[in-house]
Amino acid sequence: MAKNMQPIAKRCKALGISPAAMGYGKKTTERNPGGQMRKKKSEYALQLQEKQKVKFVYGIMEKQFRMYYEKAARSQGKTGEELLVLIERRLDNVVYRLGFAMTRRQARQLVNHAHFTVNGKKVNIPSYLVKPGDVIEVRDTSRTSPIFKRLTGEDAPMVLVPQWLEREKNALKGTVSRLPVREDINDMPIEEHLIVELYSK
Repeated sequence: MAKNMQPIAKRCKALGISPAAMGYGKKTTERNPGGQMRKKKSEYALQLQEKQKVKFVYGIMEKQFRMYYEKAARSQGKTGEELLVLIERRLDNVVYRLGFAMTRRQARQLVNHAHFTVNGKKVNIPSYLVKPGDVIEVRDTSRTSPIFKRLTGEDAPMVLVPQWLEREKNALKGTVSRLPVREDINDMPIEEHLIVELYSK
């Protein structure tokens, strides 16, 4: 399986996004500290950068991203918004949003290692798309792992769960209460119309 092995801080700086969007609150880079002047980017370069930004943040490779775009283009809503909603519904992203993982990369690894169930059934596919009513839970055999033990009890970290998800307090269980909408995806600036323009050429 293909992986993006680029350094997080370096890539974030190149794409103009905060490392916090990746789940890294304190990562910085000393590369190009003065922010040297660069030439004005072309329309194509802006469109490409926007696509690369979304792919990088969610950890998706080109073939799968194109598949999401084509599926969004066939839907009745706005293609750009439908694209983001589809990507937001990925199981690895939901695991991250529920606070079961520190980053999306970690969430993808945990899903791959079959630490979660959806509606009581083991799912180890990070790209699995959740739907309203789905219950995501840490498997019983995984609950003793230090990764998950720290998520319950008095010292458990605070998690800001988006409105379309619900997480039971002091429990390793979450529910998809509804499908996400564009307004729910607000932790980083995305101009999805640029991605649509790029693919429409």
